[in-house]
Amino acid sequence: MRIVATKGNEHKVWLTDGEIEDLRRATNSQRDDIIIQLGAFVGLRAFEIPQVRPTDVKETESGQYRLHVEAGKDTGGNGGKPRDAYLPDHVERDLQRFQNEHNIAPKDPYVDLKQPGVRAVVRRTAERAVRDTGQEDFEKVSTHDLRRRFAQRLLVDEQMNPRVVMAVGGWDSFAAIEPYLNAPSEDVIDDAFAEVDL
Repeated sequence: MRIVATKGNEHKVWLTDGEIEDLRRATNSQRDDIIIQLGAFVGLRAFEIPQVRPTDVKETESGQYRLHVEAGKDTGGNGGKPRDAYLPDHVERDLQRFQNEHNIAPKDPYVDLKQPGVRAVVRRTAERAVRDTGQEDFEKVSTHDLRRRFAQRLLVDEQMNPRVVMAVGGWDSFAAIEPYLNAPSEDVIDDAFAEVDL
C-alpha cells in the first residue's frame, strides 16, 4: 500500500489487489462486499453505487456484462453523462446472488444507502481490516481509493487503452486519468526491471 498525503488531513491510497481482498474479508455483510466490489472492480463512485439496480445489468452479444450508470460525475464540464461500465463475471454473479437472497426487485437499488452511508461502510470495513491485518494504513482508505485501484489495474497493470478506461469509468479527459498513469504498482516496477536485466 502506498500513501500520498494531500491537502489537509487527506490521503491518496494506492491499493494492491491483495489489499482489496483484505478489505473484502473484513466486510461485515454481503452488501458491504458488494460495495467494495462495485468500487474496486467496476470503478463506481460513492454516489453511483446506490443508483445501480438489477435492470441496469445487461449482457452483450459477446457474453460480457455491462452495468448502466445513469448519471456520472461531470469531469469535463459536460453535465455528467450516462455510461455502461464493464461488469466482471464474478461481480455479476455476486450481484445476482445478492438480488436473489435479498429479494431485490428489478427496479430497486442493490444498495439501499445514500452516498454518506456508502462512505461509512468503506470506513468501517477499513477499520476492521486494520484489526484483521495489523496494517494501520487501512485507516486512510476511502471509497475513491477503490476507484483508484480500478483505474490503476487497467491502465498500469494491464496497459489498457486509456480511451477504453475513460469510457467505462466515466472520465471525460486524459487530464482526469493522468494521475493513475503515473503510479506504477510494485509488480509493474519489478517486471520492468526484470526485463532490462541491469
